[in-house]
Amino acid sequence: MLEYLPDLTPQLLALCAFALLAGFIDSVVGGGGLIQVPALFVLMPGVPPATLLGTNKLCSIWGTSAAAWQYLRRVPVEWRATLPACALAFACSLLGARTATLIPPGQLRPLVLVLLLAVLAHTLWKKDLGSLHAPRLAGRPELAAALSLGGIIGFYDGFFGPGTGSFLIFAFAGLFGFSFLAASASAKLVNVVTNAAAVLWFGSAGHILYGVALCMAVFNVAGALVGARMAIRHGSGFIRTLYIAVVGLLILKFCADLLQGRG
Repeated sequence: MLEYLPDLTPQLLALCAFALLAGFIDSVVGGGGLIQVPALFVLMPGVPPATLLGTNKLCSIWGTSAAAWQYLRRVPVEWRATLPACALAFACSLLGARTATLIPPGQLRPLVLVLLLAVLAHTLWKKDLGSLHAPRLAGRPELAAALSLGGIIGFYDGFFGPGTGSFLIFAFAGLFGFSFLAASASAKLVNVVTNAAAVLWFGSAGHILYGVALCMAVFNVAGALVGARMAIRHGSGFIRTLYIAVVGLLILKFCADLLQGRG
């Protein structure tokens, strides 16, 4: 992969700045891929898409892990829903990452745009969504929902990725009845697992620029630590506000890509 790294210093500095911002946003409400993935594609245009996606995953897993650790220390985690989701998410993320090396992920853009619009509409309509922590599932329904969530989101994150954290937070808040703070904690743990699976696949296939990813990871972790602490300190109201803003930006990004013919 060294052939892709001639005189990379200016690009790398810019990528590290984007990684810092992505780590902050992603640790609170997800959506860091909105910032980091386009930055990699714009600043490293000669690199194969699968390699850019793999580099993004290796960078992101460090920031996501740092944020997850912060949540684990300070926020009670609903393990009955989170662990089954993590287990299936790992396997399906591996499958998604493998599929990404065979099929152009951009074909998903129209479907993801529709889903994001539905997520935003529901969040705005249900003004109490995520304001209280009132888990509503138990037993087999909870297990079935957790496995379904892990399978679908795991595959999506391995295959494409942008918006994964936001989808997870919405699912844990809307489907399971978690507060936005508890949903963010569970979402981070599932996201660590999906990133780990994708890194394993992309790494084994030679689709990671390790030097770039690890430099970016330092800044991604810094942003994630600051974001997680702010989310824990300010609670679900802060997370909801930022969540709506990030989902709105994701929608604008997908619309722009479709209008420019990148779908």
